[in-house]
Amino acid sequence: MRRQPARHQAATDPLWQDEYRHWRPPVERGIAWLTRHSRRLRYRGVLKNDAWLHTRTTALNLRRLVNLGLDVTDGTWTVNPATT
Repeated sequence: MRRQPARHQAATDPLWQDEYRHWRPPVERGIAWLTRHSRRLRYRGVLKNDAWLHTRTTALNLRRLVNLGLDVTDGTWTVNPATT
């Protein structure tokens, strides 16, 4: 009898599947946000593309923090969770 690889055993484990289903959509969404309208690299050279990637991820993170309630008061940054 042939042994199944560990990855196959993990993939058939219901707990692993639940964890995978929980985390895959946000990861896929994050990748989609990064690659939106830019499937190919915009610039020539590693440094320019690295700068673009860092700027893009910073902008997305800042937008996310603002949506979570990021605010600045008297030079102090705070995250005020939205109340419902």
